[in-house]
Amino acid sequence: MHNPFAEVVDESTDEDLIQQAISGSRSSLEKLVLRHQAWIYNIAVRMVFHPQDAEEVTQEVLIKILTHLSTFRGKSRFRTWLYQITTNHILNMKRRGAELPTQTFSSYAAAINEVPDLDLPDPENVPVDVPLLVEEAKLACTTGMLLCLDRHERLVFTLGEIFGVSDQVGGEILELTPANFRQCLSRARRDLYHFMNRQCGLVNASNPCRCPKKTRGFIEAGHVDPHRLQFVPFRAQQIRDAADATAQVIDSAVEQQSAELFRSQPFLEPKSQIDWLRKFLVTSKLCDTLNLN
Repeated sequence: MHNPFAEVVDESTDEDLIQQAISGSRSSLEKLVLRHQAWIYNIAVRMVFHPQDAEEVTQEVLIKILTHLSTFRGKSRFRTWLYQITTNHILNMKRRGAELPTQTFSSYAAAINEVPDLDLPDPENVPVDVPLLVEEAKLACTTGMLLCLDRHERLVFTLGEIFGVSDQVGGEILELTPANFRQCLSRARRDLYHFMNRQCGLVNASNPCRCPKKTRGFIEAGHVDPHRLQFVPFRAQQIRDAADATAQVIDSAVEQQSAELFRSQPFLEPKSQIDWLRKFLVTSKLCDTLNLN
């Protein structure tokens, strides 16, 4: 898979597609979207939690990219230009969905602790295998933890810790110095991993919170829908497979365990945006603007 966040990346294909799209090639425009939509989506889902909200964010970002594509002059890497648009949009968009209630680590811990410890669901009464439900509960819980970070720290953590983006590349995208990127990532790690060490049984065995014990409670509270799994697709890459190995150094065992939980999350394959793109191009008359054939 094309990884735009690799330390050394060959952008020649992107550049060819850009020039062809600007010259009127609709197929080249669609190929460009397909190369980047999954990465935009996987950033978005960790910013807004709900996959349907992440799809909306992805479309909003793609609209901005498409309408400004002709302004790209090659003065910076295309990756930098494209993901600066992505991150600026995410940092400045209106709060929505799971972001609307302000979440702190203390309020999140209280919400988890209020969910009763229960036996696992009866396999005869659920539409999918019980281990999938436990995994869904785990992924929903860890993704929800990210909402306790402010947007900027959440974005830095997603790029630097989950996707393994180097401080140089992350700094370029977020318009920070490498040192500032590292400092922000360190703060996000400290706050998130301190919380996990005090709360999560997967990180610290002395903590009583266990995913299997919380799964049925999450289902009954509406946090996990057995009929519509959000984070456990049946076929999905793991993030550590899609992205290069992290360039960041982690010192403590707690941080190692915590980071692994996030890197083992699935790299979600979004619904293809091509049908939406084709409709958008027609209804917005962008075809005429871009002179697409």
